[in-house]
Amino acid sequence: MDNGILIIAHAPLASALRQGVAHVFPEASASVLALDVQAQDAPELSLAKARDLCRPLQAGSVLILTDLLGATPCNVALELTKDWQSGQARLVAGVNMPMLLRAMTYRGEALPNMLQKVLAAGAQCIVEVPADGPPAKSKGGT
Repeated sequence: MDNGILIIAHAPLASALRQGVAHVFPEASASVLALDVQAQDAPELSLAKARDLCRPLQAGSVLILTDLLGATPCNVALELTKDWQSGQARLVAGVNMPMLLRAMTYRGEALPNMLQKVLAAGAQCIVEVPADGPPAKSKGGT
C-alpha cells in the first residue's frame, strides 16, 4: 500500500502544489490530498477540515507537508499527526515542488525511507541559477 500524502498550506498554495503533481503524475493524483488554510478560519476549523479530508488515509501511513514551520497550517498538521499510531504519520515543513515530486516517486517505500528522499530533494533542488542559465549537461549526464 502506498503512503498517503497530505499538503496543508496557506491558501492557495496547497491546491496549487497538488495541481502541479497532477500535471506530472495524472494517474496518481488521487493519492495526494490538499487543504488550503484560509486566513479567516480559526485553527480549530482548519483542523476539523483536515480530519474530514484525510479520513481515507487513516488506515495507512501518511506524509504531511506544510509550508511554514510554526504557522497555522503547520500547527494544524502537528495536531493532526496525533490521529495516527506512532510512526505512521510524519510531518515536514517547508514544502516545495521537488519535495512533493520526490514524495510521489517514492510513495510505495517505507515511510522513513520516503521521508529521507523528500528531505534530500528539498535541500538538493534549491540552487542559484546563473544569469546565463544552468550549465549544459555532459553527454554522460547525471
